[in-house]
Amino acid sequence: MEQKHPLPPFTLETALEKIQLAEDAWNSQDPERVSKAYTLDSEWRNRDQFVNGREEIVKFLSSKWQKEFNYKLKKEYWAHTDNRIAVRFEYEYQNKEENWFRAYGNENWEFDENGLMRKRFASINDLAIKEEDRKLK
Repeated sequence: MEQKHPLPPFTLETALEKIQLAEDAWNSQDPERVSKAYTLDSEWRNRDQFVNGREEIVKFLSSKWQKEFNYKLKKEYWAHTDNRIAVRFEYEYQNKEENWFRAYGNENWEFDENGLMRKRFASINDLAIKEEDRKLK
């Protein structure tokens, strides 16, 4: 049985741990590593895209990080219940033209009993920034 600790029900401490593990995985920019935190049939809404299952997650993230360079993400706890966690986040990246952006957003996560994320709903907005205005380095 595949498990991803910490497992629900979440306490504040274990919710914070889960968030840090997610941040670390996404900052690795390794689509396979990131995908292992999700159920095989995980459902995502990412901006205007719908992604289903690990295979699509890997494809989505591979494509994302081929267009977003110098990616750096910071997640922040917002709230939690027994098997759900809400976070706010921001990340910075450069496009192929070397323009900088900061993306802001919120994510709602739902986990199965094995600590794998079965639902991820992300609302994200991008803001063009100057390199000297970067916060995440």
